[in-house]
Amino acid sequence: MIMRKLLQTLLPLLLLTACSSQQGDDLDQFINESGKNMKGKVDPLPSVTPYVPVAFNADGTLSDPFVPRKAMSKSTSSLQPDTERPKDPGESYPLESLQFVGVLTKTKQQRVMLKTPDNTMLEAKVGDHIGQNYGLITTITDNEIQLKEIVQDETTGEWVERRTSITLQE
Repeated sequence: MIMRKLLQTLLPLLLLTACSSQQGDDLDQFINESGKNMKGKVDPLPSVTPYVPVAFNADGTLSDPFVPRKAMSKSTSSLQPDTERPKDPGESYPLESLQFVGVLTKTKQQRVMLKTPDNTMLEAKVGDHIGQNYGLITTITDNEIQLKEIVQDETTGEWVERRTSITLQE
């Protein structure tokens, strides 16, 4: 009984020591030899150009891009956006973030399908407003939406009309 337990303990130890070898096989030799002649080459870091700050002048030559522009109230132009009307759902998104994905025809009236940045779909028709610059849809074709936006000129403060379009995303 004692001899049996002794054999059960010593036999696995004997087998484990027999499997280990100090010489190694051809795989170990290949690994050891393959790295002998290798030298790493690292390119030097590029030189860092110093940061040059841009001054934003009070005379208006450069407007601060981090300050939202406000509408100037002293406008002599007859063109003014209607700020009292209720906003359409498409006016919550910048125009460049909307994707024109298709056209639907309901009761002889064309409607466009617009995909928003949060992956929801909006439906709009001629006369609806989209974008954040008071964009009004004027024309809908099979592959383009034409709009007119009312934006404020940075230099004069006058409201001007700007024509733009969104093309179908395929």
